Amino acid sequence: MENLETIGFGGSCHWCTEAVFQSVRGVAKVEQGWIAPSGNEKFSEAVLVHFDPQTVALEVLVAVHLHSHSATSGHSMREKYRSAVYVFSQHQADKVMKAIKGLKQDFSAELVTQILGFGSFRLNSEELLDYYATDPQRPFCKTYIEPKLTMLLQRFGSGLFSPVKKK
Repeated sequence: MENLETIGFGGSCHWCTEAVFQSVRGVAKVEQGWIAPSGNEKFSEAVLVHFDPQTVALEVLVAVHLHSHSATSGHSMREKYRSAVYVFSQHQADKVMKAIKGLKQDFSAELVTQILGFGSFRLNSEELLDYYATDPQRPFCKTYIEPKLTMLLQRFGSGLFSPVKKK
């Protein structure tokens, strides 16, 4: 795919977030690890998503993100699981802000998801990459990832989601 864009998403376990975005049509690559926003040294679990904007709109990716984690919860693990969209330009920030405003009615509580400038990224260790794709039968995958993928498929349809390819 040519003309890929990159955006970062964080909010829940990076294994879950990785599997969610690996299943979205138009996503070419997902890098799983930790992101720190610009001007901040605190990393939290997140992914970088490289996508073809001609195939899947940034606004759709934002919707998938908000619906795939506890985007309204200010729970005690928010430092490790910061609910955020990490943007690489003001243009992306504007599109994300507009998308989030348009999605507020989907949620019964206030969204806690932040729009933050991308600062730096640390890739996870090799043995933990492609966590779901390498062994979807793991208990963690069956308990946490599969229900998310099933819910997203029901919400957004098979036109957007395809099964994660086994590695």
